Amino acid sequence: MASNPSKLYSDDVSLVMVLLDTNPFFWSTSSLPFSQFISHALAFFNSILLLNQLNHVVVIATGYNSCDYVYDSSWADNQSSDDGRMPALYSNLLQKLEEFMIKDEKLGKEESPGKIASSLLSGSLSMALCYIQRVFRSGVLNPQPRILCLQGSPDGPEQYVAVMNSIFSAQRSMVPIDSCYVGSHNSAFLQQASYISGGVYVKPQHLDGLFQYLVTVFATDLHSRRFLQLPRPAGVDFRASCFCHKTTIDTGYICSVCLSIFCKHHKKCSTCGSVFGQAQSESSLESNDKRKATET
Repeated sequence: MASNPSKLYSDDVSLVMVLLDTNPFFWSTSSLPFSQFISHALAFFNSILLLNQLNHVVVIATGYNSCDYVYDSSWADNQSSDDGRMPALYSNLLQKLEEFMIKDEKLGKEESPGKIASSLLSGSLSMALCYIQRVFRSGVLNPQPRILCLQGSPDGPEQYVAVMNSIFSAQRSMVPIDSCYVGSHNSAFLQQASYISGGVYVKPQHLDGLFQYLVTVFATDLHSRRFLQLPRPAGVDFRASCFCHKTTIDTGYICSVCLSIFCKHHKKCSTCGSVFGQAQSESSLESNDKRKATET
């Protein structure tokens, strides 16, 4: 369901779905402490809400085993804390975030130790798109939606199909996916997500100034982006993950029926069951029969 101009408040009202990476395996090795990362993120959320009183911010925590809503700016309007130092809505965010991380850690103990330490990006993208569709159908007027991925964990090749489905769903709904990647290497998933959906991909060079990157690039509404020179990625990694071993490959084999990707040749597609090379084997058998009949 694509957004249309008749359903918008105005050009500068935004619905920002923030996907917050809380993977403990990444933050335990990152040069940027998680507490400092949260501090930059909270200041950025406050900046978006200050730009327009109708702006809407929703935060989805992306954990190692699960993902969940931890903040919605419509939950706690006109609330204030007792000590006056931090709004109650941010206190609730931090409390829900702590509860989520404890719950996610308990789920992690039940997983196998050989699992790749990647966050559940596919799940949080799906939740964000579902929330946007629910907002679209809830009333006549809706803000301009966009998704912002604050990610640091490496890509999980086992999530390739689910992530690509979410990316194409966002493209169909005209929802840009912005990406701010704070990991050591670029994320192929987020590069493709921003490129296909028309969003912006940024990998900050100086993590101490993360707030400046967020405000300068991602605080602007979609209408204002037409008049700004936003950063463009130098290149996009379009490599895919094979369906058999869930590893990133440079070249592979593609099923002509369901477009499944494999790193090695298989006699039968594990996704749709199509038999590879059946037409070639039948034609070779027919030619051999004709040749034998001619010889006799």
